[in-house]
Amino acid sequence: MNRKTDIYHRWVAWSEEDQTYIGRCPDLFHGGVHGDDPLKVARELQKVIDEWETIFENDARQLPPARVKPTMELV
Repeated sequence: MNRKTDIYHRWVAWSEEDQTYIGRCPDLFHGGVHGDDPLKVARELQKVIDEWETIFENDARQLPPARVKPTMELV
């Protein structure tokens, strides 16, 4: 299923400082989601991204441009 938000870079990484996994999608919102299980954090991050897509659609606004690019593309 292709979603309009599929263009946005998202990542989940361990934060040594916070001692937890943090998931972010910087082009769409500030902050992030966090938790002890990286798979659960990834699922929660996708839920938040989906919520943002719905907010933009309900407000009849265009999504912001994707600016963050991965440093390496995988084929």
